[in-house]
Amino acid sequence: MTKPVSIGVLALQGDCAAHAKAFGALGCDVREIRRPAEIAESDGLVIPGGETTTLIKLLRAEGFWDVLIRAPGTGRPIFGTCAGLILLAKKVVDPVQESLGLLPVVVRRNAYGRQVDSFVVPGQVRMPGGGELKETEFVFIRAPRIDAVGPSVEVLARHEDAPVLVRSGWVLGASFHPELTTDGIVAGLFVALVEEAREVRPGGNGGNR
Repeated sequence: MTKPVSIGVLALQGDCAAHAKAFGALGCDVREIRRPAEIAESDGLVIPGGETTTLIKLLRAEGFWDVLIRAPGTGRPIFGTCAGLILLAKKVVDPVQESLGLLPVVVRRNAYGRQVDSFVVPGQVRMPGGGELKETEFVFIRAPRIDAVGPSVEVLARHEDAPVLVRSGWVLGASFHPELTTDGIVAGLFVALVEEAREVRPGGNGGNR
């Protein structure tokens, strides 16, 4: 029998509880990550929303920065939502900000407005590889806008023609907050990505049946 997928949720700052609940509902083994060494104990990692300036300081101070940069190369996918997307981006503007550079996109901070401008709209997510479209909701809270994507980036969802869910290799990023919906569509997409990575990762759990 295949072991449940282990999802680590970075628990330094931001709403890690909602992400843990969303992945737990899908039967994942969810772990809150507070030390860099704990990343290697999970099959995939989620970087939740929060305040990017604070997150950057904590990632640097706690020794996470280089470990996160190496994670996709070890076969451990990363999913960043809202502030997590900003941290993953290749380039951040308005204002310019340091980032991990793992996702070849240009992201504009707070482009969808302030906290009081938060909104929810219906949307569609396409499964990777040109798969089927699934209905969901996009919850935007102080959301960043993806202004440009690199050639390796697959756009999985759009809102008003702008990409809001993108994937490049083992890295997934969302402008919105999928953890605040109940359908599990986007969380399930990331779990499928993690399962795929686990199967090909040397020493991974895919062979434990």
